[in-house]
Amino acid sequence: MTFSVIGFDPRDGSLGFASQSHFFGVGSVVGRAEAGVGAVVSQAFANTDWPHLGLGLLREGGSPDEVVRLLVAGDDLAEHRQLLVMDATGRSAAHHGRACAPAVSSAADVTSVAGGNMLASAEVAPALLLGTPAGPDAPPLAHRLVAALRAGEDAGGDVRGSQSAVVSVVSGRRTATPWREVLADLRVDDHPDPVAELERMLPLHEGFGAVGAALFAAPLVIGARAAVDPALADAMLDRLAAAEDLLGDNREAALWRAVVALRAGRTSLGREVLTALLRERPALSGFVDGLVEVGILDAADLR
Repeated sequence: MTFSVIGFDPRDGSLGFASQSHFFGVGSVVGRAEAGVGAVVSQAFANTDWPHLGLGLLREGGSPDEVVRLLVAGDDLAEHRQLLVMDATGRSAAHHGRACAPAVSSAADVTSVAGGNMLASAEVAPALLLGTPAGPDAPPLAHRLVAALRAGEDAGGDVRGSQSAVVSVVSGRRTATPWREVLADLRVDDHPDPVAELERMLPLHEGFGAVGAALFAAPLVIGARAAVDPALADAMLDRLAAAEDLLGDNREAALWRAVVALRAGRTSLGREVLTALLRERPALSGFVDGLVEVGILDAADLR
């Protein structure tokens, strides 16, 4: 009882899916995506085995058409279910059983495949499609998938209303560690407007992504103290400054911009940012002392 879209971005090979439902926690049920392999969505009395089995078949070289045929043939309740499949090249296939709860529809184009059931009308699935390949200045795929959910809502959406939503995007790189290739994995389990909540969360996700990149750019934050490439330091500080804009009142990025600046020898900048933070939140002074104790900051840099 859901509508979903799987999309592919030929600019970087990323792919992923987004779903909305008047059902609690749709993100824990509806689909899976794996970098360099594909994405599989199961909905309408979802068979929660299908995403895992489907990815396994894609991983072994099966085409989306073959995956749909094999999964449907192995399920006695397939006529009550929907299935969307896309491989890492953007090829797609879909199934919706004749006994799915109406209105039911599916649609596909060169970069996406979509479907839904219990819809306000059959026009919802076509409204979800991403259309022609994204131009160089188009937003990242996660934003486009969430925008597709909004278009589905505007076309009538789930006839019962809204409750939960998910967007999950992976890179186009097939590696032995696919869990490191997750670009976005955001879930809203219970909210009166879950698509709007995804829209609110995406900039936060990107802001904290920039913070994470800085934190793990040793030796800027952790590890042995060594000479720092000025270009690397400048790039990290720029990313953290941009993250501050994305995070708004959340001051996490500012805290770590101060740390990176101090570790990189930008002492004046680091002290300036840290002083402002301590003025806003004096309790952070104990945390800063702790960073000195564990070797992340040098006491001499703070004076």
